[in-house]
Amino acid sequence: MPRPQTVSDDELFDRLAEVFRVAGFEGASLGALAEGARLQRASLYHRFPEGKTQMAEAVMGRVRSHFEHAVEPMITGADVGAGIVESARRLSEIYAGGLLPCVLDTLTLSGAPESVRAMAADVTATWIGGMATAARRAGATEVDAQIAAEDAFARIEGGLVLARLRGETAAFRRAIDALPTMLMPG
Repeated sequence: MPRPQTVSDDELFDRLAEVFRVAGFEGASLGALAEGARLQRASLYHRFPEGKTQMAEAVMGRVRSHFEHAVEPMITGADVGAGIVESARRLSEIYAGGLLPCVLDTLTLSGAPESVRAMAADVTATWIGGMATAARRAGATEVDAQIAAEDAFARIEGGLVLARLRGETAAFRRAIDALPTMLMPG
């Protein structure tokens, strides 16, 4: 009879995400992943027999669920403005107020398998698509909504890059605070 798992999948994927977030795919050694997961390498291989690529794909699946949860209020909320504010709060939470680097960025740096890059692109499309939907719900044209969503994405991601380089989260916080203004025309 197999031994029960000592850590849930969600917790494990979050731990692995932290390693990938800092080191990227290529820089995340199996030793670092095992240490970050707080598991023995054998246990990690038991959970992920296909190795590091399977771990990264599992992390991207978890990241996808975080972003789907984050954009949901702006897509479905009765009050689109309140939904955007709540989505902005959730996005900020994903990045600990700008203190955490973007795993979509770092995990897809050099050496990442195409499957992981494709999953990251899909998560990005979900995020931008959610923001574009919110902008359309707020009255923007299809074209303007897409532009607003892409600009908002670039501003938030740029804020994360500045936070990583400077150790200062002000640009990220400004981008999050401005999300309702960026997505609502007028």
